[in-house]
Amino acid sequence: MLDILYQDEHLIAVNKPSGWLVHRSWLDRHEKVVVMQTVRDQIGQHVFTVHRLDRPTSGVLLMALSSEVARQMSQQFEHHQINKVYHAVVRGHVHEADTIDYPLVEQLDKIADKFAKQDKDAQPAISHYRGLSQVEVPIAVGPYDTARYSLVELTPQTGRKHQLRRHMKHIFHPIIGDSAYGDLRHNRAVVEHFGCQGLMLHASHLALQHPVTHQPLLISAPWDSRWQNLMTEFGWSSQCPEYNGVEINLAITQDSLVR
Repeated sequence: MLDILYQDEHLIAVNKPSGWLVHRSWLDRHEKVVVMQTVRDQIGQHVFTVHRLDRPTSGVLLMALSSEVARQMSQQFEHHQINKVYHAVVRGHVHEADTIDYPLVEQLDKIADKFAKQDKDAQPAISHYRGLSQVEVPIAVGPYDTARYSLVELTPQTGRKHQLRRHMKHIFHPIIGDSAYGDLRHNRAVVEHFGCQGLMLHASHLALQHPVTHQPLLISAPWDSRWQNLMTEFGWSSQCPEYNGVEINLAITQDSLVR
């Protein structure tokens, strides 16, 4: 059973666990744990994707309950009319708030994108970030006797593949648990000393205008036990956002989410 964060006759949002695929593809046709199929079985109704989260990313995942609503919501995502706020645990100390404006070349799958154009130009990619808390722990990683980590808030302005993960690597603060772009030594250290496995990237908030009622919605997804345990270990429990379910009729803006 998945945690349903919001549901009406048009939309449903769930708290996607880390490690779950959003939907099955021919590359993962034998995968048994799939969000769309689980939600369909849980509510007894077909669902339609409107956006995706990477398999290792947890948090708010929105789906439509009709093809027409799915089309409208997909347009909102394509036109950057939906605000998304993520939290991540990264290597090193991040104190500042800043913007990463760094174009990204589209990453193609060797099999699925076999016939796609291989030499595409880099596409504009913009992410905003803000350091929330920092810690230095007495564990040796590589040549250092201590390890530094930060809790950051991330807001993508564009939606490129693996954008936040690639952008944090670009500024030398890779996300902990990232096997593709992260620091493997720190990934192993966090597992060994704190028992925390997986990518520490969570889609905490999703702000949108309802496609039918046109009311503004702010949907929030609480952190799982893995996150809560690490927040306790690092002394960051006070940084856990307040999750009040779904807030309606709010003046939701980009600034209100990231400040």
